[in-house]
Amino acid sequence: MPSQEPPVDDKNEDADLPSEETDGIAYISSSRKHDSIKDDSEDLQPVIDGMDGIKISQGLGLQDFDLIRVIGRGSYAKVLLVRLKKNDQIYAMKVVKKELVHDDEDIDWVQTEKHVFEQASSNPFLVGLHSCFQTTSRLFLVIEYVNGGDLMFHMQRQRKLPEEHARFYAAEICIALNFLHERGIIYRDLKLDNVLLDADGHIKLTDYGMCKEGLGPGDTTSTFCGTPNYIAPEILRGEEYGFSVDWWALGVLMFEMMAGRSPFDIITDNPDMNTEDYLFQVILEKPIRIPRFLSVKASHVLKGFLNKDPKERLGCRPQTGFSDIKSHAFFRSIDWDLVKHHKAHLHPHHAWNTTNNSDPQTTADARMTRTHG
Repeated sequence: MPSQEPPVDDKNEDADLPSEETDGIAYISSSRKHDSIKDDSEDLQPVIDGMDGIKISQGLGLQDFDLIRVIGRGSYAKVLLVRLKKNDQIYAMKVVKKELVHDDEDIDWVQTEKHVFEQASSNPFLVGLHSCFQTTSRLFLVIEYVNGGDLMFHMQRQRKLPEEHARFYAAEICIALNFLHERGIIYRDLKLDNVLLDADGHIKLTDYGMCKEGLGPGDTTSTFCGTPNYIAPEILRGEEYGFSVDWWALGVLMFEMMAGRSPFDIITDNPDMNTEDYLFQVILEKPIRIPRFLSVKASHVLKGFLNKDPKERLGCRPQTGFSDIKSHAFFRSIDWDLVKHHKAHLHPHHAWNTTNNSDPQTTADARMTRTHG
């Protein structure tokens, strides 16, 4: 069993966490105690025992952070903006209530998310983990804070992007996805909301709650999960699938960036056509209509990623999938070595001002489904 900081007791911990209604900066006094009351709930003990498999950062605890405000909330977690006292560095802190992590599958899911955060720390296009610690009833994941807002926030303001802009972001996303795939991880939740922009205009993917790890070449899984507009046809058909579903989702995202709408927009007053089931039928059966104002290269790359047959989809050929993407005509102007080493930049007149553009309504857990496998 890995060594860990002794769990501190936190029955009154909610009183220490800032509320969603806090508009200003509500700091927690650095002299506040977090270990004064014993939590002896037997109901939590199996979960606490299961959490022991998670490696805990040494020497850090809640008392080392100023808790500023809540920036997100979901069904199982709260996300706080925090400041590390020793160096004034700003982070996001994801707080998971153990009482909501009910069984072995839930524990595996939390461990997977934390493990992916750890691996992501070595890639510039993925939000990484700073530290992790726990109390008797909560797990705390301290992660990078990216303050440029997400692509959804920016797309709502700008509607659609120049192809050069979309190409740059797509190339960085490709590097991030390939990094995960090389480590046996399917992301499964690529969408505008999960693509963050940093202060320099580079992307970072976040939210690893739907990741599936441990896949080798040719391995598959079968869990039905994802955000409705981005779910690949093979998932909807109930088929076994692999990394192909991430390249489909990238196609949807690139379509949204360049066309300013989803490829599966349904504009109708018929309530029977405004259902999830009908959306899934459209994804499975309707041909993708590419806007005529897009270039031939853009049209071709979208058709490649949005091929309903994963065996024919761009990026999905065994051994050569990622090379096929890099050599595609749409990406011909990309210097992949510069992108990989975080040295490529958008031309200044194309770049957004991403300083302090975080959407304050970002949610911690705005996913449709969280199932396992």
